[in-house]
Amino acid sequence: MDFILIIIGFALLIVGAHYLVDGASGLAKRYNVPDLVIGLTVVAFGTSTPELVVNVVASLNPATTDIALTNVIGSNLINTFIILGFAAVIFPISSQASSRKFDIPLNLIAALVVLGLLWFNGAVLNWVSGVVLLLIFSGFMYRMLTTKNEHQTEHPEHYKPMKVWVALVMVAGGLAALVAGAQLIVPSATRIASSWGVSQAIIGVTIVALGTSLPELATSAVAAFKKNSDIALGNVIGSNIFNVFFILGISSLIRPLPAYANIYNDLIWLIASGVLLIIILQLSPKKQFSRWAGLSFLIIYAVYLYVLIG
Repeated sequence: MDFILIIIGFALLIVGAHYLVDGASGLAKRYNVPDLVIGLTVVAFGTSTPELVVNVVASLNPATTDIALTNVIGSNLINTFIILGFAAVIFPISSQASSRKFDIPLNLIAALVVLGLLWFNGAVLNWVSGVVLLLIFSGFMYRMLTTKNEHQTEHPEHYKPMKVWVALVMVAGGLAALVAGAQLIVPSATRIASSWGVSQAIIGVTIVALGTSLPELATSAVAAFKKNSDIALGNVIGSNIFNVFFILGISSLIRPLPAYANIYNDLIWLIASGVLLIIILQLSPKKQFSRWAGLSFLIIYAVYLYVLIG
């Protein structure tokens, strides 16, 4: 029964994120918010909302704080190794110079910041950690909105704006579906972990993380199929940054999050993924993440799972 509840929960997360993004985008376009700003804020928030809701629910319960941490770290591992790898196998992913200079290094810095905060605060992310993470996120968003909002939205000739009430219903319905999905997933995953004798950490870093990363997977896969590298790569990097600095920041303010047993090993893998991404893009003559690079990332994640479970 718990497996069925998890499947239903994941379905609600995906549907909820879809309607939330569409509704918020409809509102933004109606009031002529630039498309780039919509992509960097609304879409990034929408695809990461499943992680946010699961983390908030997990943080409210002292018995499930492991899931709050593993969901973010596991999602970022899946985003980089699985989603970016899969997208690159579909079509090589090109990178912009601005991303290589700022966004992609910040993706690596995010993992290093979590490691540093755990070391500094005695293996726990407390409210001070939350404030630090949210301040960094605020700086990131300020830079995005002040340096990339010069492009105004150009609507098609026959563009019809979404009605405000329709957009609000979609946003409210999407959020309701996300909350309901998270309420199904967290307790079900906990019960499965207990019945199998598997730690919450392993369940959180694999099953729950994969489920909450499905919106990113769908977005990047479709973007790669349409040969839109900016969305395919930006979705992964933006979601990783959002997950650490915003979602983990909020979660740390709700309740202190003590480190789980395998967290330092997982962070090493996460740091390695950021380093490898930088090296591959810098060494590539065309600054591309090729199909072979994508395949290698998929293999690396398989090795990670083998080491984790074995």
